[in-house]
Amino acid sequence: MTSIDDLVADPDRRREQIVDTLVDAFSDLIEADAVAFRRKFRKMAVSPSAFYRGSACVFYADVVQLDDPWADDKTERIWIQGDLHAENFGTYVDAEGILLFDVNDFDEAYLGHASWDLLRLSASLGLLGFEKALSDETIGALQRTLATSYAEQVDAFATGDLDQGYRLTLENTDGAVRDALSRARRRSRFDLLARLTELDGDDRRFRDGEGIRQLDDDERERVLESYAEYLETIPEERRQQSVSYDVKDVVGRVGFGIGSAGLKSYNMLVEGRTQALENDVVLSMKQGNVAAPSRVVHVEAADAYFHHHGHRTAVSQFAMQANADPWLGWCELDGVGQVVQELSPYDEDLDWESVDEPDEIEPLVHFLGKATAKIHCVSDVTSEEDLVEFETEDALAEVLDGRHDELADWLADVGGAYARAVRDDHRLFVDAFRNGDIPGLPQE
Repeated sequence: MTSIDDLVADPDRRREQIVDTLVDAFSDLIEADAVAFRRKFRKMAVSPSAFYRGSACVFYADVVQLDDPWADDKTERIWIQGDLHAENFGTYVDAEGILLFDVNDFDEAYLGHASWDLLRLSASLGLLGFEKALSDETIGALQRTLATSYAEQVDAFATGDLDQGYRLTLENTDGAVRDALSRARRRSRFDLLARLTELDGDDRRFRDGEGIRQLDDDERERVLESYAEYLETIPEERRQQSVSYDVKDVVGRVGFGIGSAGLKSYNMLVEGRTQALENDVVLSMKQGNVAAPSRVVHVEAADAYFHHHGHRTAVSQFAMQANADPWLGWCELDGVGQVVQELSPYDEDLDWESVDEPDEIEPLVHFLGKATAKIHCVSDVTSEEDLVEFETEDALAEVLDGRHDELADWLADVGGAYARAVRDDHRLFVDAFRNGDIPGLPQE
């Protein structure tokens, strides 16, 4: 099998491969909004970590060529998050009203190798560690902590009955994770509404401002028709009271982060559980995109099951979060799949800028390992869909049995090597981008 050194041995060939992979993945979106993608690539050019976050397609084009000592006929086909880097964790309030720390992005979720999530996260830690000027020895220790925490949590799930009810909360976390939960707890729906909306007579409407696009009557009507379709996808047990769901206002959104460039998005202001103005809810309707892992693996049962990428995104979140957002659903708009979910006031990303020393980062990585084990182990035969027909924790525990130290060494060695390759890839990407060698982008 190919090694990481083999992948990057020829810089000229590697530069060409990076450009070809990005163009193959994003050509349709570049054609639809080339300016948005020029902005995305500028953000990716800022640092190796930023490049890594925006180039999951490159990671999967590579990893599918590498030997995977953790894959068998079961562990190579479980639900994976698909873009598990260190900044895709944060807080949310689940359907039972509990404030949790968990994975918080499922746009790239698909069925694939469990080890791919771990390797992508390990390499991400390698990049962040380098940017914080940590030694290779310290970075390797953090990657081993990730492996050990993950493997021990898988074993706990396999020997008990904890996966569906397991949560990382204010009560069982500390350090940076508990800080994120505490910040989220201090937020309020009123503050979110005050920031995004204004009173117009007796009701609310969205504020005009940067990133807000007003709709003409025809587009607004099409969005509302799609919203009506979305309402039919909310499971009965997750439905709100009858007063909920009335739409008060709709706007388009432009200007996204690294991962969502070129994707259409709308915000909808809807009635919450009562007619009191402080209970209004803001929903996001965002175009689903092709999941990066699905570019290198093809699961016929999954492809037949999903109506579109918005459906896949929502189904994957239901599968990997035991009590997902009660507003989560999907629909189509102009023939393109959309995922719909709440813009929650209680979403809080990890603050990596506040943790710099190894004794601060190590407990945080410990919780990342637990959270990763949780999303893998809840998404199995007990999920509402039937794409994984076995107990994931049993399959993972069998592969990991007696091999925890081997997993730790593998994540440190291979994850470290891939992080070093990404630092070189970033330079090659910046060189190609600044010299106009990525086709389809407008010139400066």
